[in-house]
This record gives sequence, structure tokens and C-alpha cells, in this order.
Amino acid sequence: MTDQLKIALAQLNPIVGDLHGNVAKILESRQSHMDADIVVCPELCVSGYPPEDLVLRRSYQRACRDAVDELAAVTTDGGPALVVGAPWADDLAESLRPFNAALVLDDGKVQSVTRKVCLPNYGPFDEPRTFKSGSSPEVVTIRGVKVGLMICEDMWFPEVSTALHAKGAEILVAPHGSPFRAGVHGERLERARARFAETSLPILFVNQCGGQDELVFDGGCFAFDGGAIKVRLPLFEASTAVAELRRVDGRLSLAEGSKVEWPDGDALVYEVLVTGTRDYVLKSGFKSVVLGLSGGIDSAIVAAIAVDALGVENVHCVRLPSRYSSEGSLTDAAACAEALGVRLDTLNIEAAFEAHNATLAPVFDGRPADVTEENLQSRIRGTLVMALSNKLGSMMLTTGNKSEMSVGYATLYGDMNGGYNPLKDVYKTQVFRLCRWRNEAKPAFALGPDGEVIPEAIITKPPSAELREDQKDEDSLPPYDVLDAILHGLTEEDAGTEEMIRRGYDADLVRRVRGLLFRAEYKRRQSGPGPKVSNRYFGRDRRYPIVNRFGDQ
Repeated sequence: MTDQLKIALAQLNPIVGDLHGNVAKILESRQSHMDADIVVCPELCVSGYPPEDLVLRRSYQRACRDAVDELAAVTTDGGPALVVGAPWADDLAESLRPFNAALVLDDGKVQSVTRKVCLPNYGPFDEPRTFKSGSSPEVVTIRGVKVGLMICEDMWFPEVSTALHAKGAEILVAPHGSPFRAGVHGERLERARARFAETSLPILFVNQCGGQDELVFDGGCFAFDGGAIKVRLPLFEASTAVAELRRVDGRLSLAEGSKVEWPDGDALVYEVLVTGTRDYVLKSGFKSVVLGLSGGIDSAIVAAIAVDALGVENVHCVRLPSRYSSEGSLTDAAACAEALGVRLDTLNIEAAFEAHNATLAPVFDGRPADVTEENLQSRIRGTLVMALSNKLGSMMLTTGNKSEMSVGYATLYGDMNGGYNPLKDVYKTQVFRLCRWRNEAKPAFALGPDGEVIPEAIITKPPSAELREDQKDEDSLPPYDVLDAILHGLTEEDAGTEEMIRRGYDADLVRRVRGLLFRAEYKRRQSGPGPKVSNRYFGRDRRYPIVNRFGDQ
């Protein structure tokens, strides 16, 4: 019976499909903790998570098996055992859907395979599509200690933990691939408390970090015992920490270890946006970005996010004025670029706008100007910034917020152009808060300058697309505080029309907003990805048909 145990929690940032790179990260974490008994890595850290339909390819399953064998071979050196996650097919020639497995590697071989039991099928997860469910897991003995492995969702319900406890587990280890969303930190701790209350066993929560497509994994590994967190790793940062267990009165107990403070509120959301932007750009093979800087609040905060994520030298901004662009907006864009230190070019679209109008005039046949001409300006701008993206080899960032994406207040093939949208899941009211927060506090991870990076004039002026004379957003939309509250109810809460009316919102306004929300589905389907921060992200979390005539009450 082992009386003392050191377990290193490895908070890794894997990339889906980069098996060699992921193996290298696992080995680096192990090498940095050769005095540990066990190194625990996140769910599916070998393959990257979520692998989606890629994991159904037998060639991928074989490659993952080879990577596991490579890792196992290293464990003959007398160092720590490894717990790694990988897709696992018992028979590669027969199986299409593998298991989502946690593997114990020690003494040069795979000592045990624990198969995930609870496969999530909600929000961004649809694991039953790609994985088979395991049966009730067995306790595994690692370095003389009986360990119960709970893979991600297995920790969120009592069935697996109570079964492991009944089979003699002395500690519970939970490798996760748990992405960030609002309120998730409290939920994880609540689940850990519940599992402890049921089993009285120490719990080690091990999660991956970094961005993968729309998902941003925050890490946040912790070790929990006796009603309290004993070890806590930083958020969003690849790192490791050791949890020490000592046997006291026959029970393994966690000792106090290092605990890093976590940000919350707007500081937390801002770090999600920066992490998601940085990893999506770099993991996609780009080094720099280009975006239109209009003098408005959305493009200003996107420019700040990009600079903090990639560095000032890797962000290129461009003004694209038309006859409707105010002098104030041009001045504000220049002031923002100067505050951030980014390159700013100006491409006047007036000549292109006139040329397009002249070309279209014979077909338009004297019809009066309307939203068509407004959209035309946006599409000219989108074309020019995409041309810069092609020529410079920089990813184009788009700047529409969730409020606009919800109601379709955006132009297809215009301001919706771009490879990534940092604000896709951020309501307009939160955009204002994030701007004020970033002006007051530069986070430690940020690569941008100190001080005010978004001029006050940008934050205080009424939002406008400036596509016609004296245009304001409120000409077409209700005030953003009202709009966002209605949208939050309709999307995040799935509240019906009558429910929102009962909450005191104007009936005609609720019905109008709901109509805009459903009619804009075809636009959202064609929009670029962006980081998930809410509980109901458009796309993975909310999958509605484009053609939809259901009259929801």
C-alpha cells in the first residue's frame, strides 16, 4: 500500500490531428516532472479534442494507436506513469466508432484501457455520433494506488463515481475536454463537491487549454478534497502542477499546494476572446491578420483583441471611407490605430461605389436608392479587405457582434467577410463593457500597449453603420440594452414570445425581434467561426433549420 503519491496535472494545448506535436507536449510535461509518480493528461490529448468525424477514419485510429505505443515505450525509464486520452478501437479492422478512452501507460506498455461511459449529446457535443459508450469502468492500480478514472462527462453524474468507489477506488481522476462557457467554473466545482459528498474521495480535475475552432478550452485544472480546492492551475495557459497525496488514518488525502487566482467577469471573457483568436489564427497556419477599422466600437475592440493576441507587428488595419463616412469616424479610427500602434492604411471606396452604381444603372432602371446601395458599400469594403488578405497572406478578421448576427444586421459578402469573428458570441452591450475594461486594465497575457487603447469618443458616440446620411443603429433596431435582453431570453433561455411579453417587453417589439432572429438563420450559416463564450452559441449549440415557419408562442 502506497502512503505517498505525487501526481502531476498536465494542462496541455493540443491540436486536433497534430499527433507528433501532441506527443511532444505530453513528453515535455512528463520530462518536467520526473519526480512525480503519475502524470495525468487531458481527455483525448493524443488525438486532440474534439476530433469530430476525423476520428471515424481507420487511418486516424491507427495513427493514434501508434502515438500511444510511442508514449508507452518511454515509460521504461523509471520515470512517472502516464495517463493519456486517445480514441481506442479494440479491433481496428472491425470497428468504425472507437471508444473515447483513458490509457494508463507504464513499464513500456498499455497497462489498462478505461472507456468513457457517459457520452454527451448536447450543446457543442455529439459524441454518440463518433464514439461507442463503455460499460461501467474498473478501478486501475497505478504505482500501488487504486485509481478510479472518470472521463469528462463521467464526472458530471453519480453513476460512475459511486461504482468506482464501491470497487475500492482510493482517488478519482477526471481527464476533461471541457470548453469554456459562462458559469462553467462554478458548475465544475459543484460537480466535484457532489462526487466528493458521495464517495469521500479526493478528485483531480485535468482539463485541456487553448482554442480549437469555435471552442476555447480554459484549462483550470484543480485538485479537490475535504470540501476545498487544494491545487489550482492558471486559466488558458499550458502548465503543470503537482498534487501530493499522503495517507492519513488509512485514507489518501490531498496536501495543500499551489493555487493560482482566476479572473472573472469581463476580464475572463476578454481572455477567452484573445485565446480563441490567437489559437485559431496560429493553428490555421497564419501569422498575421488584417481588418477594417471604421472608427466604430466593434472594429476597435477587435483590433485590440488582435494586438493582444498576436502582437502589434502582426495586425494591419485599413480605413475604407465613403461619402457617408463622418470626419469623426475617420479621426477616431486614426486615434485608435495610433493608441494600439498598428499600421493603418486608407482606401477610399467612393470611386468603386460610383463605378458599381454606373454598371448597375441600366438594370436598376431608375429605381430609387435603398438598402441595396448600403449593402453595396459594405460589399466593396469586404472585397478590398479580402484582397489585402490574399496579397499579404494575413487572415481577415470580421467584426460583427452577436446582437447584429442575431437579427441579421450585417451584410453577406460584406462586413461578414472574414476567416474569424472574435465578437460572434458577444452581445453589443458587453462590447461596450469590454472596451471600458481594456482601457482600465491590461492583462498580463496581453501583447498590446498599456493605457487607453480605445478612444473615449468611440465608446460614447451613437453606433452607426454610416451607409446613408445621418444613419444610426437605432433607426433600424431598438436600444441595445433592450434588444440584448430580448435576444438573451429568446436564445440562451429558449423563452417563447409570450414568456418575453409576460416579462414586460412590448409585444410588437418581441415579435419583431423574434422574426428577425429566425429570418437571419441563413446569414449565420454563412458566417465565419468565432469563440464561444455564452451558453448558447449560434451553430454548435443552436441548430435551427434555415427554412422554418413555426409560429412559436
